[in-house]
Amino acid sequence: MIIKTKKYALDQKTYISLAMRSWVKQNWYWGLIPLVLLITTIVLDVTGVLTSTWWIYLLIVLLTVVYVLFWAVQFTGITQMEQTKALFQKYVYEIDSRQILLKLNAREGGILKWDQIRSVKKDKDAYVMVVSNDQATNGMKVNWLAKIVAKGMKDAQFLYLPYSIFTTENELKFMDTLLRRKGFLAEGKE
Repeated sequence: MIIKTKKYALDQKTYISLAMRSWVKQNWYWGLIPLVLLITTIVLDVTGVLTSTWWIYLLIVLLTVVYVLFWAVQFTGITQMEQTKALFQKYVYEIDSRQILLKLNAREGGILKWDQIRSVKKDKDAYVMVVSNDQATNGMKVNWLAKIVAKGMKDAQFLYLPYSIFTTENELKFMDTLLRRKGFLAEGKE
């Protein structure tokens, strides 16, 4: 069976929201650093070891906000780049057990093999399929900052397939079955 969806384009706001949510889930533990610094500063302030510590509180909060804003700007920037405009074009998806075809029209489109999908999350209203960027980044010689950015954005390329683009309930059931066979969904998960 081949699943043929309605034409759909990922909204830029949805993309930024999903990318930031994924980034926060993967990097929440970095929030412990400012928390520990704040607690340490409070303890040192209360015990009298440090005086005039208002600027330390301000610096910790400011650096934390700047760090989160840096990543928000990265994900927002992706929506504006010419190289990533394909993420936001309207496609008809044809999904079968071999591949996912992304069709702009009858003659233009692309193929996504199942081995290029790293993970799939079944959300309350959509499938979110994270595409692996390993092939694109293999052998790249970049500086340390570019490596950090690439690692932070490893889940920034994904397919967002809302349930509403599937034409029948049977297609949704087949999609679940297909994802289970490929090992992306747990057996009992609905």
